[in-house]
Amino acid sequence: MTIKIILVCLLIYMIVNLFLAMKAMMKNDPDGPPMSKYIGRRVFTSVVIVILILVAMATGLITPNPRPY
Repeated sequence: MTIKIILVCLLIYMIVNLFLAMKAMMKNDPDGPPMSKYIGRRVFTSVVIVILILVAMATGLITPNPRPY
């Protein structure tokens, strides 16, 4: 159950960074943080999520659904 909570928190963090990047893009402030900072965090979070899912499946913490229907 803990792994699922961690995954949900990482997904929420990824969405927050997406909206922060949108805010930086719309504001277009040269003194503010660049949009690539937030997009980079989002990509890194995606990589962490995929690796975490693969490790959790390999160790048996989560099991995939055997029948999708």
